[in-house]
Amino acid sequence: MGQRSPDVPGAGRDPFFDNAKLLAMVLVVAGHAWQPLKDSHAVWSAYLFLYMFHMPLFIVISGYFSRSFVLKPEQGKRLITGVAVPYLLFETAYTLYGNVVDGRHNDLSLLSPWYLTWFLAALFVWRLTAPLWRAMRWYVAVGLAFAVSLVGAATSVSGVLNLDRVLQFLPFFVIGLVLRPEHWQLLRARWVRIASVPVLVAGAAFAYWAKGRMTAQWAMHNHGWGELHVSWPVGVAMVLGTTLCSLVLSVAFLALVPRRRTWFTALGAGTLCAYLLHGFFVRTAAWKGWFDAAFWHTPAGELAVTVFGVALALALTSPPVRRFFRPVMEPRMDWAFRMPLARRPAPARPPEETPAPAATAGSRTTGG
Repeated sequence: MGQRSPDVPGAGRDPFFDNAKLLAMVLVVAGHAWQPLKDSHAVWSAYLFLYMFHMPLFIVISGYFSRSFVLKPEQGKRLITGVAVPYLLFETAYTLYGNVVDGRHNDLSLLSPWYLTWFLAALFVWRLTAPLWRAMRWYVAVGLAFAVSLVGAATSVSGVLNLDRVLQFLPFFVIGLVLRPEHWQLLRARWVRIASVPVLVAGAAFAYWAKGRMTAQWAMHNHGWGELHVSWPVGVAMVLGTTLCSLVLSVAFLALVPRRRTWFTALGAGTLCAYLLHGFFVRTAAWKGWFDAAFWHTPAGELAVTVFGVALALALTSPPVRRFFRPVMEPRMDWAFRMPLARRPAPARPPEETPAPAATAGSRTTGG
């Protein structure tokens, strides 16, 4: 979930994207903290509302910063160290932690993401396919991605790498891939920012109305429509409708994100850290029944849980936490990779074989 493109060495950070990621991560953590309280109409509605756009938002941004991915050696290294290795480590950690704390007996299966590690598995797959989507015309890529998402929703393929989500969330990644910098500038238009407010209010109102009329699984994209017991015409309409709603809500949310540097901008660099760590806190609270007391199911208790989620997100994105967990979030692993040719020291040559500067100043070589 890092903003800095893995494909553009030395690229600077844009405060807009850091602000957007931090605010979206706050929503992710708050949403997970609300899970034990979903018996409340208000909490369930807020939960559905957030799930309609917070992960699509992250995925669009991930796609945008994957535009230059062509699997160069350095890109391949960063894909392994920044995505695959954290996935392996945290998939193992969550499985073992659940077995110890909650008395589960889950087998360690690295092909079946558990809880929130699915995003890393999906990002690994999406990024590997990025060159294929970039080779197509944008409308072909987006149209094909929507077709793939419908295939994912029509079949039950969640057993391996949580492919239900990999396929159903694919359009958001591909849309991010085809976006260009000027598209993000459209969000600065005054009319877009004004219109975003009623759009978000309407989305929240619809979520409140939807209680008892639809399941939140449609927003999570982790089940096929057969598992949700609907016919294929209804399934197609729901998948396309929820995807469109997610895109509209994401645009509305992004239009209100500050573009200047704020007090929380620097925290946007730590969203991966918060994403992977907060699950230990919220799952422990659920497993231990910490939110079972009647107080937590009152408006005051629900507000307190929300404050807890926000504070947890801010704490886990802080620089000290990022520095401490960097060895597992961004391991260097230089021992496992060959040094790029550009960084290898040139072999020493005897003085008589070293060409004079005057002879090389205007010469053409094939060495690159």
